[in-house]
Amino acid sequence: MRLFLSEGSPGSLPVLAAAGRARGRAELLISTVGPEDCVVPFLTQPKVPVLQLDSGNYLFSTSAICRYFFLLSGWEQDDLTNQWLEWEATELQPALSAALYYLVVQGKKGDDVLGSVRRALTHIDHSLRRQNCPFLAGETESLADIVLWGALYPLLQDPAYLPEELSALHSWFQTVSTQEPCQRAAETVLKQQGVLALRPYLQKQPQPSPAEGRTVTNEPEEEELATLSEEEIAMAVTAWEKGLESLPPLRPQQNPVLPVAGERNVLITSALPYVNNVPHLGNIIGCVLSADVFARYSRLRQWNTLYLCGTDEYGTATETKAMEEGLTPQEICDKYHIIHADIYRWFNISFDVFGRTTTPQQTKITQDIFQRLLARGFVLQDTVEQLRCERCARFLADRFVEGVCPFCGFEEARGDQCDKCGKLINAVELKKPQCKVCRSCPVVKSSQHLFLDLPKLEKRLEEWLGRTLPGSDWTPNARFIIRSWLRDGLKPRCITRDLKWGTPVPLEGFEDKVFYVWFDATIGYLSITATYTDQWERWWKNPEQVDLYQFMAKDNVPFHGLVFPCSALGAEDNYTLVSHLIATEYLNYEDGKFSKSRGVGVFGDMAQDTGIPADIWRFYLLYIRPEGQDSAFSWTDMLLKNNSELLNNLGNFINRAGMFVSKFFGGYVPEMVLTPDDQRLLAHVTLELRRYHQLLEKVRIRDALRSILTISRHGNQYIQVNEPWKRIKGSEADRQRAGTVTGLAVNIAALLSVMLQPYMPTVSATIQAQLQLPPPACSILLTDFLCTLPAGHQIGTVSPLFQKLENDQIESLRQRFGGGQLEETLDLKSKTSPKPAVAETGTTAGPQQIQALMDEVTKQGNIVRELKAQKADKNQVAAEVAKLLDLKKQLAVAEGKPPEAPKGKKKK
Repeated sequence: MRLFLSEGSPGSLPVLAAAGRARGRAELLISTVGPEDCVVPFLTQPKVPVLQLDSGNYLFSTSAICRYFFLLSGWEQDDLTNQWLEWEATELQPALSAALYYLVVQGKKGDDVLGSVRRALTHIDHSLRRQNCPFLAGETESLADIVLWGALYPLLQDPAYLPEELSALHSWFQTVSTQEPCQRAAETVLKQQGVLALRPYLQKQPQPSPAEGRTVTNEPEEEELATLSEEEIAMAVTAWEKGLESLPPLRPQQNPVLPVAGERNVLITSALPYVNNVPHLGNIIGCVLSADVFARYSRLRQWNTLYLCGTDEYGTATETKAMEEGLTPQEICDKYHIIHADIYRWFNISFDVFGRTTTPQQTKITQDIFQRLLARGFVLQDTVEQLRCERCARFLADRFVEGVCPFCGFEEARGDQCDKCGKLINAVELKKPQCKVCRSCPVVKSSQHLFLDLPKLEKRLEEWLGRTLPGSDWTPNARFIIRSWLRDGLKPRCITRDLKWGTPVPLEGFEDKVFYVWFDATIGYLSITATYTDQWERWWKNPEQVDLYQFMAKDNVPFHGLVFPCSALGAEDNYTLVSHLIATEYLNYEDGKFSKSRGVGVFGDMAQDTGIPADIWRFYLLYIRPEGQDSAFSWTDMLLKNNSELLNNLGNFINRAGMFVSKFFGGYVPEMVLTPDDQRLLAHVTLELRRYHQLLEKVRIRDALRSILTISRHGNQYIQVNEPWKRIKGSEADRQRAGTVTGLAVNIAALLSVMLQPYMPTVSATIQAQLQLPPPACSILLTDFLCTLPAGHQIGTVSPLFQKLENDQIESLRQRFGGGQLEETLDLKSKTSPKPAVAETGTTAGPQQIQALMDEVTKQGNIVRELKAQKADKNQVAAEVAKLLDLKKQLAVAEGKPPEAPKGKKKK
C-alpha cells in the first residue's frame, strides 16, 4: 500500500493516527506530493490524502482511509460510529474548513473563527455529556474519535478555541490527544509550528463557503433543556417525588476499616511527601488534595473506603537536613512529620491514617519482599561508579547532585531524573556535576551494590499491564510514561545506597548499606497500613476484592506503575497492585516555579496566614488542577474565581434560595406544584448530576467541579426568570408560583451542598446546617436529584457563605509571596542572629569557628547564586552580595589571612 500526503494537509492528521494503530499489520509506503498533483487518475480535482491499495484501487476520503486502517487492526463496525462519521462529513467539515481558512489564511481571530464551529463543538459536548462513556462511541477509542480528533486538532490545540464551558469536549480532546499515535501524527504534520504549518496548503485551496441557511450562535442552555426526551423528564420527576425514602441505609462505621466481601472496597493512597520538605501548593494539589476529593466522593457513594498517606522519612535528604539544623535524623523526622500533619489538617484532608516510614513494620515488610525477590533470582550484584563529594566526605544521593542533562541539555537536572525531558539518569552521566550542598565538583568512586533485575520481570509486567489498563482509569500521561519506559527497554536498577539512615539490607557483605528510597518508599503504603491494623494483608494481599487508586504527580509514575509492580510480581505473594494510577501534570507559580529558598510561592505552612479560608484554597487549586497539561497559580485569577464563581454564582444562588424561604415563608419550605418548565429543570439538573458522577468515577476532578457551578448557574437563571420576590406580592396563583420556585431552588441548594462536600467540606457543612438538611441526605449522593427538603421542612438561619477578595489584599499577598518573605526572613536573621565571634587580630580562630564560617559562606553563596539565576531585583542581590563579602572577610580573618581587597571595575 502507498499513502499519498501533502505537506500541511489537515486530512493527514487522522490518517496518520489511524495508520499508527495498524502499524505492523501491512507494509505501508508514504509519499509526499504537491497540493496540485492529481494522484487519482479518474478524479477531476487534486485530492489528498489518498491510499492506493495493493489491488490498485484508491481510497480518497479521510474517513474511508481511516476506516480501512481500523479494519486492518481488527476493529468491528457499529452504527453509532457510522453516524458520527456521517455527521463529521456533512456538518463538521464545512464549518471547520471555513474556521481554519479564516484563521490561517485570512488571519482572523476569536469569535470570527469560533463562530462557524461553535454549534458543532456544542453538539459534541452535549453528546458526550449524555452518555456515561469517555469516548464518542463507548468505553474504548473508536474510528469516530480518531476522525473527529484529526479534524479538530489544528484548531483546538490552541486553548483559545476550546471553550472552557464545554468541559466534556475538553476532557475528550485531552484524552485522545495524549494517545501515542495521535501525538506522533501531530508532530509529523504540524512540525512544532502549530496551525501555521497548514498555511502553504490552505492558501492553494478555494475559499470555503459558509453553511447556507444557518445562523451560527452560542447555543443557549434553554435549547439543551428542550432536547430532553419525555422519558428523561418523566424519570426525573418520579425520582424527585420519592424523596428521602430513596436513600439506602448508611453503611455502619468500622474501626479499623477492612475490606468487606461483596462490597466495593476502595483503597486510596497519595504519594508520600518527603519529610524534610514543607509542601507547596503544587505538592498539595498533585497528591493529597486530589486523593482527598476522591476519598470523600467514595464515601458519599457508600463504597468501603480507606485513605492513607504518610511522610517518607529515609534517605540522604533527611541526613542533610539534620546536619543543617543540628539534629539527629530521627529528630528531624519527628519535627517535620508534625509540620506535615498540621498542614494537611488545616487543609481538611480526610486521611483514615497518616503514618510514616520509619517504623519496624517498614523494615519487616521491605526486607521480606527483598528476600523473596532474592530467592527467586530477581536481584543482581554489580560494582557501581558513584559520585562522592570529598569536601562533604560522603557518597552523594542522586537528588543531591545537579548538572547538565546528557539527553536534553537542561542545566538543572537532578542525579536521578531530568525534570524537563523526564528521562532517568545515572548521576555519573551528568555533565558538569555539582554537589548541591557545597557546590564543589564530586569525584567518581566505585562501590558494590544490589540491583532489581527489571529486564527479567519485564514480561510479567507487560502481561499485568495488558490485564489492568483496558477499562481502567489510568490517566493518559501515566499510560504514556510507562509505555515510553517499556519502548526503550527496561534495565537493571540499583536498589541500595551507601547511607546510614534507611532500611537495612539483610544480606551478608551489605550490612553498611540501606535500601534506596525509591525501592522501599512505595512499600511505605503497606507498612503504614500495618501500623493502622495488624490485618493489613486483607488490603494489600487481596487483589480480587480491592480497587487500588494511587494519586501522584507525573514524576512519580515510574515508581508506582513500574518499579513497585515489578517488585510485587517478582515476590509472588499475591500483592494488591494499582488498578487506577492518577497522575497530574505540574502546577507552577505565576510565571515561574515555587522556591522556598527564594521566598517564591505559597507553601502549606503559609497559606493559613493569608486570612483566606482553607476551603477557598481547596476550591481554587481544584479549579486549576493540572489534569491534562501544566497549569499555573495566579493571584489575579484566584481573585476573579472567588468573586465570580463562588461569591456571585454559587454563594449568591444558595443564599438567595435560603433567604426566600426565611423571608417569604417564615423559614418553612413551601408547597411545590411543578410546571412542565420545572420538570424540565429537574431533568436538566439530573443530567448534570449524572455528568458529575461520570466524571468523578473517572477521576476527572476538575471537570466535575464545573458541573457544580453549572447547576448553580441554572439555579440563578431559574430564580431570575421567575422573580419570586415579585410574585409573592401578587395573586394567589403568583404566590403559589413563588412558593414552587423557592422550594425547588432551595432543594437545588441542598443538592449542591452534598456535591460540594468532596471539594469544600467546611462550606458544605455550613450550607447543610443552614438548611437543616436531614442527616441521611448529607452522607449519601445518588445519581438522581431527590426532593430532600419537602414542604413544611424548617430551615435554620441563613447567612452569606463567601467574602469578596479585594485587589489591594491580593496585591499585598502577591508581593509577599513573590520574594518579599525572603527579605523578611533575612532581615529577621540579621537582627536576631549574632555574628560568629572571630579574631580581629592576625591570630587564627579555632577549627570549629572556621568551619561554622565556611558553612555560612557556602549558604550565603547559594542564596546569591539563586537570586542571580532568577534575575531578582538588583538591590536585593546587592544586599545579599554585601552579606557574602562580609562573611568572606570574617572567614579570612579567622584563618589568619589578609582580607581580600574589594574587586571593582578597572578605569579606562
